[in-house]
Amino acid sequence: MTQQARTTLVLGGARSGKSRHAQALAERMAQSRVFIATAQAFDAEMRERIARHQANRDSSWWTVEAPIALAETILQHRGTSGVLLVDCLTLWLSNLLLSDQDVETAVDALVTAIRESTLPIILVSNEVGYGIVPDNALARRFRDAAGQLNQRLSAICDATVLVVAGNPITIKQQ
Repeated sequence: MTQQARTTLVLGGARSGKSRHAQALAERMAQSRVFIATAQAFDAEMRERIARHQANRDSSWWTVEAPIALAETILQHRGTSGVLLVDCLTLWLSNLLLSDQDVETAVDALVTAIRESTLPIILVSNEVGYGIVPDNALARRFRDAAGQLNQRLSAICDATVLVVAGNPITIKQQ
């Protein structure tokens, strides 16, 4: 029997089913669940997306918003019980880039927080490396930073799952 991973990175493209898979995984792991949301609702379409995600979670979920202070939020839950679900790292990365934060320092802090946490953590991130090279510097910087972030997190996570067309494919399991 395979032991349940304490840390899992769930990757996938847009609308691949990665969030749904991560939520189902968290719901199998613990009765106490914290959803750490990184999205910011800057327009009506994003408000609608956030509302759909919220509607898919029942009252057993507690939602915490952490558009930038992700490492700090994870550490605030150190010593509690349950499971943490972070959705989505690429939105967090966008927030960092658009607010001129030091991405490398923030990623270092995130890695440290994940390592120091005693709770199971499920991280959701987009796989953005399959497309064409973006035509502008900010988009290229984002794509490169997302690829580096996913590599760093996969290296420290016990499991990495790629979701394609709603199908989870385990690519790493310790």
